[in-house]
Amino acid sequence: MQKFLRMPLLLALLSCLMMTPALSQADEATGQSAAAQPVKVNASTALPALQKRLDQLKQQVSAAKTDKKFTGLNDGAQKLAEDADKLAVALAPQLEEVQAQLDVLGPAPAAGTLTETPQVISQRNKLNNSKTLLTTQIEQTKGIATGARNLSSQISGMRRDALKTQIALNTGSVLGGNFWSPLITPNDDDAARFDDFGSQVHDAWTQAWSEDWRAGTGIYLLLALVIGLFGRKLLDRPMNWILPRWLPHGRFRRSFLACFTTLSTTFTLGISVQLLCYIFTRLPDTSQWVNEFAEQLIELTYFSAVIAGLGIALLSNSHPSWRLPGIADPLAKTLGSFPILLASFIFLFGIIEQLNNLVGASIAATLFGNGLAALLVALNCLIAPVRVNRMRRKMRADGEQTEARSTIAGLIHLLISLTAFVILIALLIGYIPLARFVTFELLWIGLVVSSLYLLIHFWVDLCESVFSDTTHSGKILKSTLSVNDRHLSLAATLFSAIGKTALLLMAAVALLNGTFGTTTPLELLSKIVDMWGGKGLESLNIIPAHAVNAVLCLVVGWYVLRSAKRWLDNDFLPKTMMDRGMRASLVTLFTNVGYVLIIMLTLSSLGIEWNKLAWIVSALSVGIGFGLQEIVKNFISGLILLTERPVKVGDLISISGVEGDIRRINVRATEIQLSDKSTVIVPNSQLISQNVRNATMGNAQGVATIVLTFPLDIDPEQVRTLLLDAYNLHESILENPPPSVSFKELGPTGIVLSVTGYVNSPRMVGGTRSDLLYEILKMLRAAEISLSQTQTMVLEQPLAKIAAAEDES
Repeated sequence: MQKFLRMPLLLALLSCLMMTPALSQADEATGQSAAAQPVKVNASTALPALQKRLDQLKQQVSAAKTDKKFTGLNDGAQKLAEDADKLAVALAPQLEEVQAQLDVLGPAPAAGTLTETPQVISQRNKLNNSKTLLTTQIEQTKGIATGARNLSSQISGMRRDALKTQIALNTGSVLGGNFWSPLITPNDDDAARFDDFGSQVHDAWTQAWSEDWRAGTGIYLLLALVIGLFGRKLLDRPMNWILPRWLPHGRFRRSFLACFTTLSTTFTLGISVQLLCYIFTRLPDTSQWVNEFAEQLIELTYFSAVIAGLGIALLSNSHPSWRLPGIADPLAKTLGSFPILLASFIFLFGIIEQLNNLVGASIAATLFGNGLAALLVALNCLIAPVRVNRMRRKMRADGEQTEARSTIAGLIHLLISLTAFVILIALLIGYIPLARFVTFELLWIGLVVSSLYLLIHFWVDLCESVFSDTTHSGKILKSTLSVNDRHLSLAATLFSAIGKTALLLMAAVALLNGTFGTTTPLELLSKIVDMWGGKGLESLNIIPAHAVNAVLCLVVGWYVLRSAKRWLDNDFLPKTMMDRGMRASLVTLFTNVGYVLIIMLTLSSLGIEWNKLAWIVSALSVGIGFGLQEIVKNFISGLILLTERPVKVGDLISISGVEGDIRRINVRATEIQLSDKSTVIVPNSQLISQNVRNATMGNAQGVATIVLTFPLDIDPEQVRTLLLDAYNLHESILENPPPSVSFKELGPTGIVLSVTGYVNSPRMVGGTRSDLLYEILKMLRAAEISLSQTQTMVLEQPLAKIAAAEDES
């Protein structure tokens, strides 16, 4: 029994003897590792420090705005990634050392076999805990390094986006070597990214021509080529046959053809590229990069196709007689290639910019694409006006007739040349973001203005065609609604004005927001309500984009107001039943309100808060208290005159000894034209505060009254009949009320008769009264009736006194 009890003790002792060499070997291996790596990193302290640095970088990135700040943060993120990699490298030997010690100890014995000493079990547990801790720390370190690299990529993307708004950043001239470095010595990271994207496209192309997808790929490719190359020509032929037969004669044919040309060019090219992209996007294994690039390529194609279509439609070299703008044929042929070149440049370098954004290219590659695109667009926009001027000079030298260019056309010509020159100067001195900003603003404004020009012509011509009394639609409306030609003309004018106003508002919103997505009526109304409520005006930040929007708002608003005023004054109001004074008052009131709204919208576009204008209101109140009282009083009086209309334009008034016709009621004063065609400026406050005689307010008729004195021996009835005959025979005297003669006075000097007749206007009284006096005098002489003569007193001396006076002398 004792023998069997001693067996476990002997086995334990043997086990300890066997484990002693192993422990000595482990200690020896640990000593060698310590000799190879004498300095150990304290990961428990280094890891929290790295994580803290990463969190701080993320917070700083969210608040960064400038390129300098982004550059510093990017360097910090890259340095953090390097430090994390170094920590991971430093922890790896420690993990290998612990693993080596565990390998020396070996695995724990199975249950029922030899048992280990408590020291061995404790040491294995410590080594396993150290291994777990080191593994976790290395994984955390690698996670921090990955997060830092992702943050660096995010910072690079944000920096690329910030370059679009930081237009005052000098990035180097296009003549410098740094600008061309992405082409000469490309970055390794950029090359790797583009190679990766190219391999994905190659894989998608290979899969598209695999046995399962080959037939569909061939069909889609053939359809894309046919539609892209021959689609517009195939659509033009039937349209040229339909237009003369289905559309009525007039300007609507040419505007319809221009719109059709633009749409056909846009949709044929767009559908063609959509079919090409569908070859790849229909595949199940297409990468995300390829799908995103296909979507962006389709959008870019439609944008470029609209530019090409508008240029082809407005130049109309295929149908010169149907050309909308007044451009001579040689000039249009000279400009024929420029819209296509411009659209090609935009398409090509738009692809480059999209690829840079998609693969996360470096800043140098992004600047290279932006600068080269701006350079080619500027050269295209600068060479086109030069060639036009050269051709115009040649035509004049050859004796050919050039078009009569309007002021707006000349202004557009000058602005395009100046803008292209500014882009070139910005590229030469190193402001590539500024050049890109101006280039895209030029392209967007040109696209919106050209579309607005085309759509306005189309809508006006459509309204004139629909409401014309010579077209089929006009005859149907005339017979159905029982209206006359004047009503049709009024409807055409009204609907064309409504359409032009809507198009102008849509164009203004498109210019200010840079997209057509905010031009729906509901969103437009919502934006107007928000602006009226002060939303969007939280700060006074005058940045270049807001300044451009403010200038556009001011120019567009002034043009719209001027056009609306001219339309009201010349087209719409004359066709109504309003009198001339009422029309003038409405036009003046509309203009004043329009100017106020334009100023408010311009300030809103600048980002000015209304509460920031409190000091202006305070200054105005002080100024009103000292020197602006009369101006404000006259302004308020002008508003009262326009609303209450005690006097209106065209009235004959008399005030303070001045009598004349009102020609204009301005904000401060009223212009009165006298009978000698001179003008008197009367402040509006006098028309409100003083007694004013309005000869045409209640009754527009004038009274021609003549008072004559006859001798006592005349026949009053005969004279009365003669005077009435003179009045009745005059063409200006109205029959109703009829002329009348009244017996005014009977005295020692004679009989005083007053004859009265009415004329259509007080302005006719003077001339009519003069004609009547001539006629009455002639009739009185014919009837041998004299007027009463003025009595004179003659003093005579007696003859006897005269003779006595002569004798004495």
